[in-house]
Amino acid sequence: MSTLRNLNYDTVSTWINDKGIDALIAIVIGVVVYYIGKRLLGRLIKQIIKGARHREWHRKDIEKRQNTLVQLFATIWRLVVILSVGYAVLQALFGDTVSNTFAPLFASAGIIGIAVGIGAQSLIRDFLSGIFIISENQYRVGDIVDIEGASGTVERIGTRSTILRDVDGNVHYFPNGMVQHVINKTMGYSMARFSVSLHPSSDIEKISEIIDEIGNALAEEEAWKAKILEAPNFVSIGDFNGTAVEVIVAGKTQPSDQWAVIAEMRRRLLSRFEHEGVKLATPPTTPAGKSKK
Repeated sequence: MSTLRNLNYDTVSTWINDKGIDALIAIVIGVVVYYIGKRLLGRLIKQIIKGARHREWHRKDIEKRQNTLVQLFATIWRLVVILSVGYAVLQALFGDTVSNTFAPLFASAGIIGIAVGIGAQSLIRDFLSGIFIISENQYRVGDIVDIEGASGTVERIGTRSTILRDVDGNVHYFPNGMVQHVINKTMGYSMARFSVSLHPSSDIEKISEIIDEIGNALAEEEAWKAKILEAPNFVSIGDFNGTAVEVIVAGKTQPSDQWAVIAEMRRRLLSRFEHEGVKLATPPTTPAGKSKK
């Protein structure tokens, strides 16, 4: 019995020394190659995008494009490394047995491919759609978009699906193949457009002067001039009736900065209107004794 145990121990020890070390070396090399390759690939992609588009795109657009492509190629690189290392480990542990085992599988790959192709049509469609979405630059990681009725920030674009997070923190998963209509709110530039409802007796000429003055001053301030491409100004009069007149304000901003600019403009307008005695619209009241139907 003791001899048998020693024999088994020696056999296992020899097998580990002969093959286990080679497998471990393959794993270590794979990990090193993965992280080095991922870093080099990321730098290469960023340099290519920056060099090709830096004169046409804003810095934020370049960064979004870079992040999107880096994520995509990092996923592909990880898959290639895992498959390569997996095969190298099996080859180190089992030698020619791996080739002999997989040879019949490769020989029957045609039949298997047909069966898998029929059952994986949606996966192929999602993959191809994802490639087109990224190559056509329809949206990037960090963009704020509307996809099929859901609105939020793009967190990830994979080869199969797009991940969107809305303002409530909910995460939406969209198979790329089902994305038919996309509204990108942060492509190239954004519009800071909003309306203010004022009392119908308001002096529109005076109101427009106040809006233009505040918008131009905001666009010149150090903290805001990098965000504003065109100063928010009075555009036109919208709807009006016996209780309110709508004034429309609009300006052009860097992508994703429109909400901050709108909030600041509204804050300054409210303060200035109060100081100038400009009255805001008041909702119509229901006469006493009558109820709304």
